[in-house]
Amino acid sequence: MTAGTDGVRIDCAGPVATVTLCRPDVLNAQTPAMWRALREFSRDLPGDVRVVVVRGEGRAFSAGLDRAVVGTTGPGSFAELAGLPEAECADRIAEFQAAFTWLHRPDLISVAAVQGHAVGAGFQLALACDLRILAEDARLSMAEVTLGLVPDLAGTKRLVDLVGYARALEICVTGRRMDAAEADRLGLATLVVPPADLDDTVRDLTAGLLAHPRDAVVEIKALLAGASGRTPAQQQRAEREAQTRRLRDLTGSGE
Repeated sequence: MTAGTDGVRIDCAGPVATVTLCRPDVLNAQTPAMWRALREFSRDLPGDVRVVVVRGEGRAFSAGLDRAVVGTTGPGSFAELAGLPEAECADRIAEFQAAFTWLHRPDLISVAAVQGHAVGAGFQLALACDLRILAEDARLSMAEVTLGLVPDLAGTKRLVDLVGYARALEICVTGRRMDAAEADRLGLATLVVPPADLDDTVRDLTAGLLAHPRDAVVEIKALLAGASGRTPAQQQRAEREAQTRRLRDLTGSGE
């Protein structure tokens, strides 16, 4: 299955779906139309998909919000959003967030393959993924503050979870750029590889993610994703309950 619209393409091959931002002429700058397309893709994803790879066509992952959106008066523009009632504006932003948060789904493992710039919305798209493979030329920045905005595409909690409050604050408030080596030191990168090795590394990682039973992988992701919000006793209980489900499933005792 291959589908594409509004600067985004999805290719499904068995258990792997590859989502590609395909506006290389503007470094895959993002628009509300692209976010709508991403939401639609998530709703139509085949049930056998287990891994989603997110990448950008050309020399950048994504340079962030398309600046053309800033200065227009069309759908999703600053002017259009600012003119909405407060609750309606918030609801519209929730729709934008849904283009990113579906990558958190417990039945999927999402992988960002990041080369070149991952700025603003591009950085948040990478953060939306469970794992991030960075080429050595990757440059990351939470640049919303430079436009007088806040990061609002579900990236702030992910960033705090990964690097801690103080470092996340510094990254977001300065809007500075960090290279792949620093991102690796801070825990933002799963792996850093030479640009020429990015595709092969993502392919090898994907194979590893698919090597074991889906139900076990889903349970493990749920255990780890919820761990920071649980007490040790609650986490231990979650482990016991998950293992009981696995044992019953494997032995047929739950039937």
